[in-house]
Parts: sequence; C-alpha cells; structure tokens
Amino acid sequence: MDYRHAGVDIEAGYRSVELMKAFVKRTMRPEVLGGIGGFSGAFAMRSYQEMEEPVLLSGTDGVGTKLKLAFLMNRHDTIGIDCVAMCVNDVVCAGGEPLFFLDYIACGKNDPEKIATIVSGVAEGCVQSGSALIGGETAEHPGLMPEDEYDLAGFSVGICDRKDLITGEALTAGDVLIGIASSGIHSNGFSLVRKIFDMTEESLDTYYPELGAKLGDVLLTPTRIYVRALRKVKERGIRVHACSHITGGGFYENVPRMLRDGIRAVIRRDSYQVPPIFRLMEKQGEVSRQVMYNTFNMGIGMIVAVRPEDADAAMEAIRESGEDCFLIGTCVSGEKGVELC
Repeated sequence: MDYRHAGVDIEAGYRSVELMKAFVKRTMRPEVLGGIGGFSGAFAMRSYQEMEEPVLLSGTDGVGTKLKLAFLMNRHDTIGIDCVAMCVNDVVCAGGEPLFFLDYIACGKNDPEKIATIVSGVAEGCVQSGSALIGGETAEHPGLMPEDEYDLAGFSVGICDRKDLITGEALTAGDVLIGIASSGIHSNGFSLVRKIFDMTEESLDTYYPELGAKLGDVLLTPTRIYVRALRKVKERGIRVHACSHITGGGFYENVPRMLRDGIRAVIRRDSYQVPPIFRLMEKQGEVSRQVMYNTFNMGIGMIVAVRPEDADAAMEAIRESGEDCFLIGTCVSGEKGVELC
C-alpha cells in the first residue's frame, strides 16, 4: 500500500507545478524574492519605505458556485481571473495597491493539465491587477470531493499610505457617486442563477438573441478587475471619499458599507443601461426588482464617491483605464443607507 493507492498522486502534483511555472512567471515583480516551489513566498518592501505610514491591506475570497458552470462547460481558463478579482477589488476599494497573491485549489483528483489551466487564469488575473503570484497550494482530497470537481480560493495583500486610505470618513452630503460598469454577473448570486436557468450543457449552449451570445458564455464571463481604474483616479490627484465593491448582497448590502453615519446614498436606476442578462433573469425567474438589486451587481461592479467638481476628471480617468462608468447618484444628509429611485 502507498499514497497513490490511497488516492493521492504525488507525481501528478509535481507535474502540476512544472506545468504552471510558465504562467506564474508572467506575474513576477522586482520585489519577489526566490522562485516557485518554496515553503513560503517572499516579497521585499524596500520600494515602499518612503511612505509616511505604510499600511498592509488584505482580502480573501473564492469563486463560489460559479464553479459549477466551469465543470459543466469543461472550461477552466477564466475562473482564476474571478478568484483574483474578488480579492484585489476589495483591496483597491480601500485605497490599496495589490502586491502579491496566493491561491488554494482543493480537488478530488489532481489532473495536472486542468490544474495548470486553472492557474493560467489566476496568473492572468494577477497580471491585470499588477499582483505577483508568489505561492499557492493544490490539495488532493480523495473521498472528500468528486474526482472531477475542485474548489478555488485566494488571498491578496496590498499596501497603502495611511493618509490615502479610503475609509468613508471624508464623505459629505453633495458628493457624487460614479458607478463603474461590471462585465456581467461577476462571481456572486450564482446559487440563484442556477435556479433560474437549467444547468445543463444544452441550456448553457443555447443562443439568446437578447444577449447576443450563448448563455454559458455570458454567465462564465470573468469578473472585472478595477485596480487600473482606481490607480488612474489617484494619479490624477483626485481624492476618493468612499468606495464600494458591489458583490454578494448587491446594492442594498454593499453601498451602506461605504457610508458614514448621517449620510445616505441616492442612486437613480435609470442613470445607466442595465445589461440584458439581468433583465433576462428577472423575467425568466420571476424575480422581484428588490431581490435583483439585493443579490446582483446589476451592471455596476464598483462605486466611488468624489466631490462634484472632481466628477468629470474622475470619469475621464476611469475611461482612460479601459472601463466604462456612469454618474449614478449623490450623497445626501439622512439616515445611513441606500435609496434606489
């Protein structure tokens, strides 16, 4: 009896590491010390020693049940982008610059080619966010997970000078809200998505004229990464007073997290065009408008609050980064919360 007969293939693990090295190499930054395969990842901080009061920021998350689509469609090259996005968007939301990332893959059986494909997506997300992929873990769990399934999670670390932290304390009545467009559903609400649509190969391969694409392609679209957009705004010298990453819980849960006491956000639903996938889900699933805005991002992946006189320059900077954005609302005096009208 040996480990392989118990269900863990050590040789497959070695091959996975070899296959993923080329993808990991794409993410390297000058601060990274050492290479892949060590017991820990090392990242030098000398480049940031001139900050007045450096603060480390962290974010961790997974992809959730969106993985079910990847399994059904046998497409594993973009799900890693989602994992990175969910973490680094939280870091940048607080004013941080993502520095490095670590991933964790748990699988029923180690298929080296599949694992390497997953990591290729993680590496792409790291490239998009400027993060170095300095470590990770692939854990084989025979008997605990089905052989053809896996779970994916990650952890991001960023840095910010304390004076540049986005805390919401600077928020005042009269500040305007800029919504940065999402790429679709991102990585939240898929438990409801999977109730609305039949999760079969045939259903996911169905072309919808209103979407202009097959359902599976739209649902599997990777989460947008907003690091460049927020960096551009900062480079323009514009102070972001508050910021919210619109994830699970949609507008109703996430917008209040950016507000301080005594400030209420008023958002106009008609200030931008809601993407067709959300309208389709609302109609086909007979989902109330309230539930839609309390579950999904509804086409807005990030919201930033700035002074009204900075709005045009901020939106120009965001668009220069390659993202689309809209002036979606304002901040008013009142009970902390969000009002959609």
